[in-house]
Amino acid sequence: MSSDFYTTQILPYAAIIIKMCRAYTNSQEDFEDYYQEVCLQIWRSSENFNQQSEWSTWIYRISLNVCLTLLKKKKNNKQHFASDYLPPELVEDSHAFEDESLNQLYDAIRQLSEIDRGVILLYLEEKSYQEIAEIIGTNPNNIGVRIKRIKERLKKILS
Repeated sequence: MSSDFYTTQILPYAAIIIKMCRAYTNSQEDFEDYYQEVCLQIWRSSENFNQQSEWSTWIYRISLNVCLTLLKKKKNNKQHFASDYLPPELVEDSHAFEDESLNQLYDAIRQLSEIDRGVILLYLEEKSYQEIAEIIGTNPNNIGVRIKRIKERLKKILS
């Protein structure tokens, strides 16, 4: 991956990738592995971007799919990633693991089903129901009801 691609196509959207990876990991090491794999997959699939949606929507979709895939692989113990590199631009953001209230929110989100994690993260990013449906590959009519149920579950978990 060229540094130009990373700087222009990934780094401006790093917050999206960070939030998605945090929702699917429990440790800094896993977070770094997921982040690195998402960036790699964005680079690999960039030629397939057909501009029918926004680049940020593409980033969300790849991030979610990679996180779900890695989570499934980890559950099946078929693959282990090792990484000791986190780009310097993200070191500041990685310290969010030290924020206790944010950790509580992510802990609650991690207790949701894998797809519901993605839905609530997209909702918190103020994505429209249409955008959320496009990213996760479902019907936009179901998103509103799903978000209401997710919020109720999060309230119970956090109380």
